[in-house]
Amino acid sequence: MEPDLRGESVRWSIVGWIAAAIVVVVGGAYAWFWFAGGSGEPSTELTTPTIAGTDTTLGTTASTRSTTETTVGTTTGASSTGPASFVLDSTRSLASFELDEELRGSPQRVVGTTDQVAGQVRLDITDLSTVEFSEIVINARTFQTDSGQRDRAIRGPVILDSASDEFEFITFSVKSVDGLPDEVVPGDTLELTVTGDLTVKGITNEETFDVSATLVDQENIEGSAGAIISRDRYGIGIPNVPSVANVSDEVALILEFVLTAS
Repeated sequence: MEPDLRGESVRWSIVGWIAAAIVVVVGGAYAWFWFAGGSGEPSTELTTPTIAGTDTTLGTTASTRSTTETTVGTTTGASSTGPASFVLDSTRSLASFELDEELRGSPQRVVGTTDQVAGQVRLDITDLSTVEFSEIVINARTFQTDSGQRDRAIRGPVILDSASDEFEFITFSVKSVDGLPDEVVPGDTLELTVTGDLTVKGITNEETFDVSATLVDQENIEGSAGAIISRDRYGIGIPNVPSVANVSDEVALILEFVLTAS
């Protein structure tokens, strides 16, 4: 019996079309992630938010993002003469996230960082009950990890969607602070819990950060703040790619900060 060359040719033709379709789909997916992630360039220069009206007893704090700072009626640097404003120094501050995943079968800790952070605090070192905060702002579009391809995916719509102007910024509005003493002097380190509204990807939830802050001198406050949040609560997905698996739902958000007298 002679071989059915025609049938064999049809079968190989079908296999070829299937392989071509897979290449097109996979290539299209990668192209979509590439273009959806944008360039990572911020849409505008990040400026210090103002401090709007607040309760002097540290109740709910209202704040807005603005191109100007509110310093009227304050002194420069911490002193015993009244409240002073301290502004986040982005050249010495760093916002980061950390989460776990398996990449090509190997456990990996993913860390993303950015120095695009802004905010300020106004305080009287002789009466900390009157402390006031602006909104804390992070440009999520500028997070960088050890992989440019991952960075594009993070900026895409499945994860942070920060390539879009609508979700470019992560914000935190302070509502309450626990652990404040009555007063503080240079050299003191305070261990605080700060609760407020965290907004990521347009979704707002109440979160609590553990904060360690040191009044280094009358011109500088240094410290760190950290919290563990859930990706799911903020609609943060993970792209369905074969090389990545078992991505943790828990994400650590960390801010290492230096505030300088304005």
